[in-house]
Amino acid sequence: MSSIIPVGDKWRAQVRRKGYKAQTKTFALKRDAEAWARRLEAGIDKAGPVAKTDDMTVSDLIDSYRDMRMDLGRPVSPTTNTHYMLNHLAEDLGPELVCDLTPQRLARWAKERREQGAGGYTVNMELSALGTAIRHTASFLNIVMPDVVGAARPLLHYGQLITGGNKRTRRPTEDELTRLLVWLQTRNPIIADAVRVAAITGMRRAELARILWADIDEGKKAVLVRQRKHPRRIEARDELVPLLGDSWSIVQRQARTDQRIFPVSREALTDAVTAGTKALDIPNLHLHDMRREATSAMRDLGLDASARKAVTGHRSDAVHEIYVAVDLQQLHAQFDAAQGKQQRPPRQRKARGHPPASK
Repeated sequence: MSSIIPVGDKWRAQVRRKGYKAQTKTFALKRDAEAWARRLEAGIDKAGPVAKTDDMTVSDLIDSYRDMRMDLGRPVSPTTNTHYMLNHLAEDLGPELVCDLTPQRLARWAKERREQGAGGYTVNMELSALGTAIRHTASFLNIVMPDVVGAARPLLHYGQLITGGNKRTRRPTEDELTRLLVWLQTRNPIIADAVRVAAITGMRRAELARILWADIDEGKKAVLVRQRKHPRRIEARDELVPLLGDSWSIVQRQARTDQRIFPVSREALTDAVTAGTKALDIPNLHLHDMRREATSAMRDLGLDASARKAVTGHRSDAVHEIYVAVDLQQLHAQFDAAQGKQQRPPRQRKARGHPPASK
């Protein structure tokens, strides 16, 4: 049903249809308002009736979302965080009807997740996964589902049940990195060398585990990293990454018995570093922190942000800055050096110009 209402010297068109969000637009001419309303109603009629969701459970929703991703050519990989978050949601809320979800129910669920040990950021991510599943599945199936996640967010924020992510600043000390590499070297030299390259270039574990001998560029001392992650693109890109410093010689000394330079799985890399830090009692250090170590070390060596991003593959300054850890001792040294330079007496400049005329 549409209505055309005069508002001052203009005309406001409004289209309302059960199961659809009301839409309104203002026009200078009445005929334009009527034409817009007719086109909108025709589009709704063409879309067909809206399906009911009275009997859809959260488990049904998640199954439909996975099917939708498969149909769109973007299946949910069992190794991704999305897969694990959807599993958590199905375990916690699966039997409940989507139409029965309320902000109060999601607040209780978030509190239960926090009591289980999940952090506020983790709960926030799982809540976002639920909202994404509801929104896109509703669009795909042409059904109407309430935005319960959007309605619940203010309440969960107020109760401090969901939080933003904290900026991680962990970077291994020289002693920690040396001890860890020695420990890895005695158990698996290939993994030890892969971690060494990660600490110099900042390559991710998945990139280290798949780089090939065929992709080495001898002239540029670089390797082509295929399908490198991009934060704003579904399709990743191939990118030539320079093997700076010792990383080139580390790569060159690997045995050429496999197509891959480091023939290990990304899980093996993570497990080895985790085991090493636990055995050596090195607290709160992860394999991914080598990416911060590499970025920070390049900064310490004087490479500017553009040069560093050419190695790490970062596209934005904001993301890049997350991986730059401030060394307080170095900060003191830089400050003292700058202060000493300011206190240095200015040099006497020789007068420039023509020599005095002879008498």
